[in-house]
Amino acid sequence: MIQKTDADFAWEKTAQLLAIDSPSGFTDRAAAWVRGEFEKLGFSAFVTAKGGVLADLGGSDGQDALLLEAHTDTLGGMVAQIKSSGCLKLTNLGGMNANNAETENVRVYTRSGKVYEGTCQLHDPSIHVNGGYNDAKRSWDSVEIVLDENVSSSDETRALGIEVGDIVCFDPRTRRTASGYLKSRFLDDKLSVGILLGLAKYLKDNGITPARRVYAHITVYEEVGHGGCANVPQGVTEAISVDMGCVGDGLTCTERQVSICAKDSGGPYSYQVVGKLIEAAKKTGADYAVDVYPHYGSDVEATLHAGYDIRHGLIGAGVFASHGYERSHIDGVYNTLKVLCGYLNV
Repeated sequence: MIQKTDADFAWEKTAQLLAIDSPSGFTDRAAAWVRGEFEKLGFSAFVTAKGGVLADLGGSDGQDALLLEAHTDTLGGMVAQIKSSGCLKLTNLGGMNANNAETENVRVYTRSGKVYEGTCQLHDPSIHVNGGYNDAKRSWDSVEIVLDENVSSSDETRALGIEVGDIVCFDPRTRRTASGYLKSRFLDDKLSVGILLGLAKYLKDNGITPARRVYAHITVYEEVGHGGCANVPQGVTEAISVDMGCVGDGLTCTERQVSICAKDSGGPYSYQVVGKLIEAAKKTGADYAVDVYPHYGSDVEATLHAGYDIRHGLIGAGVFASHGYERSHIDGVYNTLKVLCGYLNV
């Protein structure tokens, strides 16, 4: 049976991946790292034309294959304008929210390969100067990137090599507490990538060949809606998104549980798959919750919208404060691994 040490391995790999900036559209380094990690474990993996990673985790029945989907793209920003002050106006990549982006440290990646640091701040951010500070609406029109460089004009900023279209990445601030809590931006969904690597390591270490073929697809455009719409191998009959589980008012899941989603904004998940996921949780003794997510969409729904004839499901470790400074727990990771193993009967 899968062990807590497998969850620790999953977190170790998550933390390494979180150190690689990869907002949607800027994921090549993260994808190369993910491919390398699957290959180190002895599994065949390749980078797709779209930029994701497809790994073959083995299995006997290739005509009833299971596709596990997680994504390594994150929220972020792109330079939309270089202001006359030398500061940068952003447009968001995915659901990056100005309300919780303010005061975060950032890295600006230029096409020439240079990287500059800065901070996301409200325009005129000193509360001792700006009398409207408390009432100012935070939006991408009112917050800006203040570069940690000696610039005070658009020409001086451009002289650094910064241009419209450059990528702006937010510092994840990754931590694990002594009590097992996992805190970072972008646990959505790098935590699930770590979980799939943990599953792969468990299969390898124990010499397990699943009864059905298993593929892992690490997508790179989930945060903008089309991550899972391609690269479904022949023979796949079911696809399960392993993504963050929602935690909040009106839901029952906590960070220490695995969440099984029955329905989200895209409609209900396969009744049969949800039922089998619940059975897997019970069989393995996983601490789980079944919830309906009010504002959510997943890779596997993109797979369905692309026209693939599959049954679909969604699970994930509970994640608090999604799309902000997120928090989960090592127990949630462990419980998610338990359900995956129970579903595969491994």
